[in-house]
Amino acid sequence: MSEIAVLFVCTGNICRSPTAEGVMCERLAEAGLAARVTVDSAGLEGWHAGDPPDPRAIACAVARGYDLAPQRARRFSRADFDDFSLILGMDRGHVSALRARQGDGATASRVRLFLDFLPPDDPQFGRDVPDPYYGDASGYELSLDLIERATPGLIEALRRDFP
Repeated sequence: MSEIAVLFVCTGNICRSPTAEGVMCERLAEAGLAARVTVDSAGLEGWHAGDPPDPRAIACAVARGYDLAPQRARRFSRADFDDFSLILGMDRGHVSALRARQGDGATASRVRLFLDFLPPDDPQFGRDVPDPYYGDASGYELSLDLIERATPGLIEALRRDFP
C-alpha cells in the first residue's frame, strides 16, 4: 500500500497534468518507489471528464517512452484535499485556485507549484508549465521538457520529506 499520494492539477486534465502523471509514474518505477507513491491527475474544470489525454500530448509522450493513453480526465474534487499528501498545480493560476478552494479548513494536503522542484540552476522559462492546448506540437515538447526536468527534484523531495 502506498504511503504518499501526489496529485498533479491543470485546467482540463488532458495536457499538462496527465503528462506529469505519466512521467512521474515512470520515474518512480525506475527509482524503485512505485509501491510507496500513488500518482494521479485532475483538472480544475470538468470539460473533458472521461476523455483520454489530448492526442498531441499522447504522441509527444510516446516519442519519449511514456504511455498516457490509458489515463482518463477527471475533475478535481474537494475530497482530493484529504486524499493526497501533495497537490501540485502546473501553473500559478492553478495553485491560486486550489488554495481558494481549500479555504481555511485544516487539511493534510500541501498545495505547491510543480516547477518549484526544478533544480536551482535550471534555466527557467518562468514559474509555470505553459498550457500547450492552443498551440502546436512545440508547446507539448516544452511542457514535457519542463516536467522531465522538475520530476527528479520532486522525487528527491518525497524521499526527504517522507522517509
